[in-house]
Amino acid sequence: MKPEQQSDYYIDEHGNLKYNPDYIEVRPNYFNISVFFLIVVHLVGLIGLLSPVKEMFLKLTPFNLLLSIILLLSFQKIWNKNFIIWVVIVFLSGFFVEVLGVKTGKIFGVYSYGETLGPKLFEVPVMIGVNWLMLAYASATLVNKLNITKILKAVLAAILMVFLDFLIEPIAIKNDFWSWENNIIPVQNFIAWFVVSFLMQLMCFYQPINKFNPFGLVLYLVQICFFLLLLIFQ
Repeated sequence: MKPEQQSDYYIDEHGNLKYNPDYIEVRPNYFNISVFFLIVVHLVGLIGLLSPVKEMFLKLTPFNLLLSIILLLSFQKIWNKNFIIWVVIVFLSGFFVEVLGVKTGKIFGVYSYGETLGPKLFEVPVMIGVNWLMLAYASATLVNKLNITKILKAVLAAILMVFLDFLIEPIAIKNDFWSWENNIIPVQNFIAWFVVSFLMQLMCFYQPINKFNPFGLVLYLVQICFFLLLLIFQ
């Protein structure tokens, strides 16, 4: 049974993701413009963070995160109940695991957030939930088409998330995203990141949600290039 909505993938009556061969993509220009816009925003941000007016650009960090997640989700083709539930769970679990982490020092290690990521709730920036969601979904789209088991997809996607966190950590400390006790990033942080990320990805791959998003790869690569260049030049 074909879906009424315009989409190249759809959920059938049994909850399975199916390909719609009759669908014709009508937004190629929107994709190209979005990619160009994302690259320009990060390039301007990179130049700004390497300039004498770095502090002014740091204040724009929450807006950069918000823009990135909006662009990513704008290419989500099917907003079914399972996807919406997953988005909400990832956002809330990402945020509250950080709250527990900051309050107890037992999950990621002893750390605290600075002012760069914007307004806080329970000593944690609200945008940190957005960051978890952005990384989780972008990473899932990268491994989705691999011909491997769902568990292996979840493992690989979690590794991609941890790798990006590994790149971000030194930059985060320099730019008051967050700070660690004695300025030492504990191995515990990366272990905890993998465990939390893996659980998020398991939920993603064992639910009938659309994970075919071409913008995920673009966003992930832009993030890697952005933080690698900051590591080299800042």
